[in-house]
Amino acid sequence: MKKKFLKYFIICTAIMMFMSSRAMAVTYEIPVWSSQNNKINTITSSNSVNNVSNIATTNEIINTSKNVISNVNSANTTNSSNILNTNSAISDNPLKLTCGSAILIEQNSGNVLYEYNMHEKLRPASVTKVMTILLIMEALDSGRILLTDKVSCSENASNMGGSQIWLDTREELTVDEMLKAICVVSANDCTVAMAEFLEGSEEAFVAKMNERAKELGMNDTTFMNCHGIDEDGHLTSSYDIAIMSRELLTKHKSITNYTTIYIDSLRDGKSELVNTNKLVRNYNGCTGLKTGSTSIALFNLSASATRNGISLIAVVMKSPTSNDRFNEAKKLLDYGFSNYQYVDLGKAGDVLESANVNKGLDPTVSAVLQNDIGIVMKKGKNNDISQNIEIYNNISAPITKGQKIGEVSFSSNNNEIVKADLVADKDIAKYSFLSMTSKIYKTWFTLIR
Repeated sequence: MKKKFLKYFIICTAIMMFMSSRAMAVTYEIPVWSSQNNKINTITSSNSVNNVSNIATTNEIINTSKNVISNVNSANTTNSSNILNTNSAISDNPLKLTCGSAILIEQNSGNVLYEYNMHEKLRPASVTKVMTILLIMEALDSGRILLTDKVSCSENASNMGGSQIWLDTREELTVDEMLKAICVVSANDCTVAMAEFLEGSEEAFVAKMNERAKELGMNDTTFMNCHGIDEDGHLTSSYDIAIMSRELLTKHKSITNYTTIYIDSLRDGKSELVNTNKLVRNYNGCTGLKTGSTSIALFNLSASATRNGISLIAVVMKSPTSNDRFNEAKKLLDYGFSNYQYVDLGKAGDVLESANVNKGLDPTVSAVLQNDIGIVMKKGKNNDISQNIEIYNNISAPITKGQKIGEVSFSSNNNEIVKADLVADKDIAKYSFLSMTSKIYKTWFTLIR
């Protein structure tokens, strides 16, 4: 009886392996390895996006996808994704701004909505500290330093003057406390102490600031110090401030834990901190960012705010008075929120298509959005948005969850307005003799149970 069963089992297994191999041959046809650099040439859908109203024409639609396919992360070259798009910018100053220079951008896309002398090189005063804060946040997020690390104060730092919390050379504050003092009250002594903590000297830290500015494409900028006290040659533009402000807010979102503080304290409540940015208290949706003023630079501000899914950054330089800088920043932000709206096109993980997989234990994989995707558009327009999904040809196992397998693009009036990556929703192992045999045995035992 046992011999007959064994003989029957072997015969059935052989038959199933033969049939499965034939089926796989039919399913997979000619398996070809698909490189991630292969040209996309299989269009799987081209459908109009439903339930989207008030869609703008191409030059009025702003890409806010958080997954720009051409993202460049080289440490030694200008990151093209940081170059601001000025195609839709209003430049004839209808708001009648009186400052020396100004710009309004949509934060996620970097599109310029309004500009006034945006490349004029001016003294930034303490708005300089946006770059200082950016370098501190990069060090934190990379794990190089911790918020709990203790930072001492040198004689150089304690003697800075200007805005300060009167650091003493005998005391130490944590990185967390230093950041709070820099973001809320623009403390020059804390700024220099952090520069020395990170790079050993203020001079070395300033060199890093200029290096990072070059990487970001801040071509109007030369930093001479890390705090913004007037110094010959220490110059930037509203355009460049918008670039570094955007980099800080989009790549290091936790910074708003500090930049949205209005009143706080240090040293067990003995040192009160009141934010120099009055918009934090009186402008709906304000997320920061940094003030600056000197007798020569006059009054500067990088102001950020988010409402109804839209994030804006307004930069004002060389305003005659403190009130002027806040009022003109409000004008810019109000202009942006009044004239633009956000349309959601998809959420991370949404399944948009199914793709065939060569040599895989599973024959198909779902193509899902890697990140949220949407557009900021001008209000009052009414055009359709079409969706086009393209999947790589000859996708072959093994497949890793999150691996790019295609792209989705959205168009208006036959002009592409936004594009994002499609990725695999799961791992798929490559079939082998052992894995195929195992799968056949499992199928066989399931059938005879």
